[in-house]
Amino acid sequence: QVQLVESGGGLVQAGGSLRLSCAASGSIFSINDMGWYRQAPRKQRDLVARITRGGSTNYADSVKGRFTISRDNAKNTVYLQMNSLKLEDTAVYYCNAQVLPTLYWGQGTQVTVSS
Repeated sequence: QVQLVESGGGLVQAGGSLRLSCAASGSIFSINDMGWYRQAPRKQRDLVARITRGGSTNYADSVKGRFTISRDNAKNTVYLQMNSLKLEDTAVYYCNAQVLPTLYWGQGTQVTVSS
């Protein structure tokens, strides 16, 4: 079992920045990939960024150049640095962790970008 707790969401003006954190606990030695997804109202949950245990990353096209995912394996934490935020980045952001064959999810943190 893995428990994930996100933090760092909030209200920010367009063009601003936020940093999300996701702390893992439990069977953390088994965690492989970690990632961030987001879900806007009436839309599906989509990948934002993913990072492997070794540090390889991939991003959704919509956030490339603006968002950076990183991971501190010693602290069992994954981060999402979000810069140049846009109105369309408004969503609930969810952290996940892969412990094969299971994918664990956090409870989500709201990010709201205002004009």
